[in-house]
Amino acid sequence: MMEEEELEFVEELEAVLQLTPDVQLAIEQVFPSQDPLDRADFNAVEYINTLFPTEQSLANIDEVVNKIRLKIRRLDDNIRTVVRGQTNVGQDGRQALEEAQKAIQQLFGKIKDIKDKAEKSEQMVKEITRDIKQLDHAKRHLTTSITTLNHLHMLAGGVDSLEAMTRRRQYGEVANLLQGVMNVLEHFHKYMGIPQIRQLSERVKAAQTELGQQILADFEEAFPSQGTKRPGGPSNVLRDACLVANILDPRIKQEIIKKFIKQHLSEYLVLFQENQDVAWLDKIDRRYAWIKRQLVDYEEKYGRMFPREWYMTERIAVEFCHVTRTELAKIMRTRAKEIEVKLLLFAIQRTTNFEGFLAKRFSGCTLTDGTLKKLESPPPSTNPFLEDEPTPEMEELVMEKGDLDQPKKPKAPDNPFHGIVSKCFEPHLYVYIESQDKNLGELIDRFVADFKAQGPPKPNTDEGGAVLPSCADLFVYYKKCMVQCSQLSTGEPMIALTTIFQKYLREYAWKILSGNLPKTTSSSGGLTISSLLKEKEGSEVAKFTLEELCLICSILSTAEYCLATTQQLEEKLKEKVDVSLIERINLTGEMDTFSTVISSSIQLLVQDLDAACDPALTAMSKMQWQNVEHVGDQSPYVTSVILHIKQNVPIIRDNLASTRKYFTQFCIKFANSFIPKFITHLFKCKPISMVGAEQLLLDTHSLKMVLLDLPSIGSQVVRKAPASYTKIVVKGMTRAEMILKVVMAPHEPLVVFVDNYIKLLTDCNTETFQKILDMKGLKRSEQSSMLELLRQRLPTPPSGPEGSSSLSLLAPTPEQESSRIRKLEKLIKKRL
Repeated sequence: MMEEEELEFVEELEAVLQLTPDVQLAIEQVFPSQDPLDRADFNAVEYINTLFPTEQSLANIDEVVNKIRLKIRRLDDNIRTVVRGQTNVGQDGRQALEEAQKAIQQLFGKIKDIKDKAEKSEQMVKEITRDIKQLDHAKRHLTTSITTLNHLHMLAGGVDSLEAMTRRRQYGEVANLLQGVMNVLEHFHKYMGIPQIRQLSERVKAAQTELGQQILADFEEAFPSQGTKRPGGPSNVLRDACLVANILDPRIKQEIIKKFIKQHLSEYLVLFQENQDVAWLDKIDRRYAWIKRQLVDYEEKYGRMFPREWYMTERIAVEFCHVTRTELAKIMRTRAKEIEVKLLLFAIQRTTNFEGFLAKRFSGCTLTDGTLKKLESPPPSTNPFLEDEPTPEMEELVMEKGDLDQPKKPKAPDNPFHGIVSKCFEPHLYVYIESQDKNLGELIDRFVADFKAQGPPKPNTDEGGAVLPSCADLFVYYKKCMVQCSQLSTGEPMIALTTIFQKYLREYAWKILSGNLPKTTSSSGGLTISSLLKEKEGSEVAKFTLEELCLICSILSTAEYCLATTQQLEEKLKEKVDVSLIERINLTGEMDTFSTVISSSIQLLVQDLDAACDPALTAMSKMQWQNVEHVGDQSPYVTSVILHIKQNVPIIRDNLASTRKYFTQFCIKFANSFIPKFITHLFKCKPISMVGAEQLLLDTHSLKMVLLDLPSIGSQVVRKAPASYTKIVVKGMTRAEMILKVVMAPHEPLVVFVDNYIKLLTDCNTETFQKILDMKGLKRSEQSSMLELLRQRLPTPPSGPEGSSSLSLLAPTPEQESSRIRKLEKLIKKRL
């Protein structure tokens, strides 16, 4: 009965204590437990099975029951203690809440008392400080009044003293007093409505006006602009007057400076009038010598009279430059027909030297001429044209007679006086441009005559092909012209000079380089009539001599030098010319011309070696390959080809040592020319036996090895061939080897033979297949079935015109050309 009652109690308890999942999760977080009894999904059956997994474990049932009962008693005790502890909780909570409310009421009362006391204290402070503020305002107003009265007393006394000192010309005292009076007067700007203050201000202005007129009159008296020269030198009165002029209206200072400089240069205008003999360009040195003497004289006599910040010496020099530029422009317009190149360059050189002298002497702070340009410093460059220092070649004067010095051109960014006088020569630079056109034409003609007289350069196998010396002379002269022209103008004259540069760069490329390339006697397409005649007589095709090969390499090296230097010349011209004209500087056409010369030179070298190998290939195609009985060493035609390669390539490589990239181009072009020609002649070897095919395969491998070693053949230093060249040789010669392997294969069974052909030759087509069948000596009846089988097994070509034309253009053109040459050869032999 007790057990039944306990079970009923447990069931009722479980029915009452059905907790939500959230509550259950919160309990687990607050009171974590690993006891299975605390789990929400507790299962009594599973728990009992866990305690007694086997029948043997039931032997301990009494011990387990005792432990559970002990645990139940402990839980009951804990529950009882907690329930008893919660009996007085509600009453204690209400009591604590009442105490908290009382404390809040007391705190609120204290805060209110503090606020009332603070308001009373603030009111008390305001009453105390009200009287202090009144006293403070009274003190400030009183201080301002006293200060103003003092200033007014100083102003009134200063104005009286200023007027008295002005009448007595006591400029030293006036300078100090006037500045003080003006400073004091600034304090009365807001009081100008008061008549007395306004009257004092007008008296100060009147005194300033009187001082200005009086000082100008004193300077006019001391330095009269007309009549006799001044009787005396500078005085202390004038020196003090300059100090006063610094304080007065700036127009007074400017008027003094203008009149003094005008009077100082009046003698210059008389001495160098347009009708005077010394005014012409050939005596331009005397102008600059005169101003130098005048500047020295000014420093000695008047250096201390004018304040240092007036920069009178520089102002005199700048005004002299403006006057000189105007006078020179006027006289050159009048006597334009008398201007010669030598005279113009002489005047320009002396003028730029004088401008350089001014740049070293003065800072240029007084320059106000808007025509003078401040250029930005160019970035550092490795361009050799960037060097503006005169070289020994540049020091050769344009005037062959006379003791003219090369002008040391100060760089434009560092010389603020650049062009201040020399700008007047710009309208007449067409004389210089025409002269340079004539000089360059004569220089090119001299280069042509020297080349014909001296002949081609000597072979050079040590340091590479020599650059023609005329090339360096041309660009040195170009640099000299560019430096001279940039001293004068960075505008349209530089564009005109660039046009002349372009003209003679093209002439140099045509007359000196292209015009002296040796002429070939054979074409790249095959044998000519002359070569066939020489073959009939038992001799080889004409080749370039050693001197001609060296000449071609020298012209190639010269063209490369011209190409690089022309690019540098273009960059330097763009640096020299005005920013707005940079787009008009373009030497791309001239650089393309030199690139054409380089390509022509390489093509000549390729054609020469290619033509030298033609007789050997012809001999290969005429051999009776069906009669070859055994495979021996390489055939004589291979030896002949290798001999020609070993004769030409080392010479070309040594003479192009300084231009390795063009030697690599030569090797690539030769491989691209020789290998297709070799394959074309290979197809002519028909019929061919198995042994003959093996011999040809051996010869092909020998040629492949020689071609792979072509860049370093005959050289003591073995270098790895460029990857681009090796790829071309391997691809081309491997195709030749694959053709011979197909020829060597038995043609029966047909399917195996056709599949083998498709497998070995990736670019397989019916034309090549038919040539291979001709090499094997098969009859046309046998070939037709094999060709039909090939067409069936070949992949379907893409539809459209591209697919049909791709197969038809693979090989027929070389075959047709060789067929026409063969027919021509037979016709000539019959007639001979």
